[in-house]
Amino acid sequence: MNGAAHTAVVSGPVGILSEVTTYDAIGATYRQTRRPDPRIAAQIHAALGDAATVINVGAGTGSYEPPHTVLAVEPSPMMIAQRPAGSARALRAIAEAIPLADDSADAAMALLTVHHWSDLEAGIGELLRIARRRVVILTWDQTVQRGFWLLDEYLPEVAAFDDTRAVAIDRLTALLPGARTETVPVPHDCTDGFGAAFWRRPEAYLDPEVRAGMSMFDMTDEAVTRPGLARLSDGRWHERHADLLDRASLDVGYHLVIADL
Repeated sequence: MNGAAHTAVVSGPVGILSEVTTYDAIGATYRQTRRPDPRIAAQIHAALGDAATVINVGAGTGSYEPPHTVLAVEPSPMMIAQRPAGSARALRAIAEAIPLADDSADAAMALLTVHHWSDLEAGIGELLRIARRRVVILTWDQTVQRGFWLLDEYLPEVAAFDDTRAVAIDRLTALLPGARTETVPVPHDCTDGFGAAFWRRPEAYLDPEVRAGMSMFDMTDEAVTRPGLARLSDGRWHERHADLLDRASLDVGYHLVIADL
């Protein structure tokens, strides 16, 4: 299946695909703003180890998929349509009900997706069921990210929203016995425009196209974020955060959770 065309395969339990997914709404700019960062990719691929076959669950446009990805599981047609030609075949389904046999691949990965799942336990159970040897999850630690300057100083309302959806690291490790975690430092020039990627480039958060690729903005009313963004545009950020300007990377709470089965 590796290297097949990226046409969606409509499958899965009846009714699960009738819902409009979050990424049908926010996924339109992903090709421009959510380009995989090679340094983060290297860490993810190292975490997958010597797995010869990988299934990417909550795959989106295919960022960070290694060459030996055999299948992408993704519910959003918007995201599937943006998968590049030659990428792994896409199966349109949700993480909580993956229509695949047990032990379908050496490894299953789920990157920045678990906070969107409606039933975390069911989704993790599916990862454990379809993977023979390893599960790799990329997520964030909300207790760390709450201290990130964007949320702490400018957008506390967004931080409060993220409190409602963030998945605690210890909750994941409880569901994945023996799991270990790795910090994923974010480079100052990160090419992937996820939530805290622009920690040294505050002006990026003032760009509507950049914000459109971040679920924390798309799922928060613009009237709520407007005052904080106006304060960010006053030019005083560089005075407040001069200590960040010489940093090459920063821990803003992102972690890999890795479980050997």
